[in-house]
This record gives sequence, C-alpha cells and structure tokens, in this order.
Amino acid sequence: MRVTLVHPAGFNFVPGQPDFSVLANRMPPIGIMQLASWLEKFGHDVQLHDCLGPYAPPGIAANVEIILATGPELVGFSATTSGFMDAVDMALAIKTRRPDIRIVFGNVHVSSLGAPILEHFPEIDWLVIGEGEGALLDLADGKPLNGIGNLIWRDEAGRIVVNPRRDRILDLDELPFPAYEKLAGFPHAYHLPLFAYEKRHGATMITSRGCPYTCSFCDRTVFERLYKTNSAQYTYDHMKYLRDHFGVYHINMYDDLFTAKKQRVMDLCDLLIEKPLGVQFNCAIRTGHTSDEMLAKLKAAGALMVSMGIESADPAMMERHKAGVTLDAVRDTVRQIHAAGLRAKGLFIFGMPGETPETVRTTSDFILSLDLDEMNMTKFSPLHGAPIWDECASGAGGSMIEDWRLMNCLNFVYLPEGFASREEMDALYNWHVKRFYDSRGYRRRFAKRLWQHRWSLWHVLRNLPQTIAAARYFSANQAAIEQAGRDFALHPRQPLGLKPQLSTELQIDNLVSMSPVPMTRRQAMKSIIPVVYEGAACHPPTPPSAGL
Repeated sequence: MRVTLVHPAGFNFVPGQPDFSVLANRMPPIGIMQLASWLEKFGHDVQLHDCLGPYAPPGIAANVEIILATGPELVGFSATTSGFMDAVDMALAIKTRRPDIRIVFGNVHVSSLGAPILEHFPEIDWLVIGEGEGALLDLADGKPLNGIGNLIWRDEAGRIVVNPRRDRILDLDELPFPAYEKLAGFPHAYHLPLFAYEKRHGATMITSRGCPYTCSFCDRTVFERLYKTNSAQYTYDHMKYLRDHFGVYHINMYDDLFTAKKQRVMDLCDLLIEKPLGVQFNCAIRTGHTSDEMLAKLKAAGALMVSMGIESADPAMMERHKAGVTLDAVRDTVRQIHAAGLRAKGLFIFGMPGETPETVRTTSDFILSLDLDEMNMTKFSPLHGAPIWDECASGAGGSMIEDWRLMNCLNFVYLPEGFASREEMDALYNWHVKRFYDSRGYRRRFAKRLWQHRWSLWHVLRNLPQTIAAARYFSANQAAIEQAGRDFALHPRQPLGLKPQLSTELQIDNLVSMSPVPMTRRQAMKSIIPVVYEGAACHPPTPPSAGL
C-alpha cells in the first residue's frame, strides 16, 4: 500500500509573523520516521511529510498539495493536542479532493480521548490508540478491521467500534532504525536546541518506551505503565548508523527517562568507551536515583549534558506534582553531575495547580542557587490523559482555556487561582528567564564555552535577518500581540468538554497519583467504576471470527 505519514505544524498564534522557535530548535519527527521504516520492512511504500520541516510551505492548502502529490492510498497524521486541528483541516481538504483516500490519526491526543474524536470528525476514518506499529501494519495489509487491536473505527451502519488494546512490543530491538533518509533536509537543515551541543550535525533518538513513574502532569496513554528499552548493543549500533550514514556527531536522547534501567546504561557506556564513536550525547536522569559511578561512565562515554525533571522548588508543589524528589536530592545530584565533569540542566514547569507568584519566586531563587549550566521552564499545558486533567477542567483551583491549538507549552492556558491574570504570569515568566540568562554565573559559563558553541553561533549568524525581524516585531508590537492572545477565537470545529477515555490501568494510576491521602493500587482498583463511552452508537467490536 502507498502510505504517506504527516507531522502537522501546529499553530503559531501570531500568524504570518517570524517564528523564532524553529530557528532555535527544529527536531525530526521520530514517531512517523519509526512507523515508516516499520511499514517498509513489510513491503509497503511510505512517504513522509513534515509540515514543520525546513522546506515545508506555510498554510494548509500548500501542504495538502504536497501530500496529494505523493499519490497515497492511506494518509496517517501523528498529531499532538496542539497540532490536532491543523491535521483535521488537512484531512478535510484531502477528503474533499480525494474521498477514496483513507485517513488515520494517532498519537497522544487520540489515545487519551478515543471514540468521541470519530463522532466529531467524520473526515477521519480510523483512530490508532497506543503503540502504532501493529495497528498501522494491519491496516496497510488490508486485514479485517474488527480484528485489529488498538483500532477505533466505524462499521457499515456508521456505529463507532472500539477494539481491545493489543499487547505492547516487548522487544524494541525488532524495530528497524527510523527512516531518517526519508526526511527532506536531514540532518543539515534540522538542529538541536541552541548552545546545547558542541559538534554537528545533530539528531535525536528515543531508546525506550514508557516510564515507571506517575507524575501529575504527564499523559501516558500511548505506552501506559509498561517500560521497555532497546538493548545497549542496538542503541550503540543506532548511534553508529547515524554517524556513518548522516555525519551526525551529537545526539539528544529524548527518552522520558534514559537511565531508568541502570544496567543497560552501564553496558552502553562500556561499549562507547571500548569502541569510541566520537559522538557526544545528552540524556535525562532521575534526581536522587543515580550514582557517581554512572555519571563518570556517562562522561567517559561521551555525554555532554544530563537533564533532571525538577518542576518546582516549592515543597508543597513538589509533593503534589513530582512525588519522590526533594530539594536536598536535587542539590546533591547537581553537585554529582558537576563533579563528574558533566553539564547539568534543570527542567521546570510554571503554572500548575497550586502555583502562586511566591512559589515561582521561590523556584527562581532555587534555580539560581544551583549554578545550573542550562535551564528550561515550560508553561504548563494540561493534557487530557494526565492525572491532573480532571482538576484543571473542573475549575476547582483555577480557570482553563480549552483551546487545543494553544496547548503547546508556549501559552498559559491554565490560570491558577493564585494569579490575577495570564498577563501577570507572562510577566513573571519573562522576569525569571531574563534573570537566569543575565546572571553572572550563566554569563561566565557561556563566555568560557563560546568557541565550543561555534556551530550554534554560526546558525544564529546565518539566520540573523530572521532573528532580528522576529525580535523587532515582538518588541514593537507587544500590546497588539497580547490583545491578539486575549481575542483569539476557538477553532469553529473544536469540541469542548470531551472526557478522556482511559484504560483501567491508567485510571488506577491517575487515582493513586492524585489521591489527597495515600492509596494503594488495590484500593484504587476497588473504587473505580468502569466508564463506558455513551456517545452516539458506540459498540464493542464484533468477534473476529464473525467477519470471516
């Protein structure tokens, strides 16, 4: 089958203006690249289109022309919440021109919301929830729909059918390497976050699926609770493949938690030390769950920087949203990282329920006290499948703008009751970011590493006209931009108030995570009443034998 897989661009809330985000960071869409290589392994013809890619045109119509030009029989959209309506607009345009083309949607947004999506968007033929390889291959092979696990579809009577979840892929080494070669402009026109690498070219890898922890803000509806990894040898071979075939010399490991299986990390480091590739990498660790030995091994293997999810420095906020992490453990881990000769990056979230100006200032003070090499503070975006979604949607501790296009961690869609306005939040956010990058410690480190960052500087210089245009526009039109944000209209077709359709396993996890009193999984299981989607004409699947 001829399949075209698409990564939607999402939404820039100031249309037509310079988008600095892709100048600072443009990463390959690993998800559709992995699906492409998997389908081609079984003989299907697959094309990729990245609407955020370096050669992609702006606008729905122009991207639809590119997709149709590939001659697809099946088009698959991998859409996050913020990119979903963009994908819907493209799907409608494709169906209008070519009704015979089948449209399938996957990724976290449809995995968390499930069947209601099909009720609201008739241009979508199928939804794939959870892990996508098995269901997408079955669709491409033309197997009977009623026997495809992870699929949501309509029968001949138009009734929505929800098939059972299929077993996860247990051996990730069965997957071929992602189809990097199908991505126009890779690797030279894609780039990692500025000043986070020393060598070029850069690429990204994901070497595990799932996470053993349950944070309040994290949606785990795709991979659920099961944590599986590639082997050390497979990961080494993947890194070598990127170096030998594409000239990649820096890799960002974007696993949710790269070091959760410690022996795998130690084995990989041993391989990289015994047979050096000359490739540097960044990865994420768990605060308080590492060792001097592991950090020393990571450094010797080529690691440049390690990241830690800290989220907040307010003890009550940490207990509520990131249980198991303490401020003392964070301080100790940063000291360990620096002692090993590695760079330390802290990851924080601003604006979760319970946030106040005081908790933000506390976090800002703590960040400066750590002497971090790099910092990223994300604007909190509620996700439908996260434990905290119900609280945010209820309005109990704040108000939420349920505009999917704005849920991209770049906008304050949730307003905690501790703040008077989103403008107040933006001002405090900007104050902290300026404070960190203007700090004496950061400026000193940056100056010392100026030559090491020469490729980032070269990238900035090459794009200086666009950078200056973006800076001038935003500085000269701040009031107009703020007004545009306040007046931003909801997409006319986006539904409101859809309830997440979570598996029993995730309902239990979320209940345990958000319970105000300690609760075991057994207690949570007893308290859960099965939730059945009551939308129009939703039915369980027909037994596979009945369709043969």
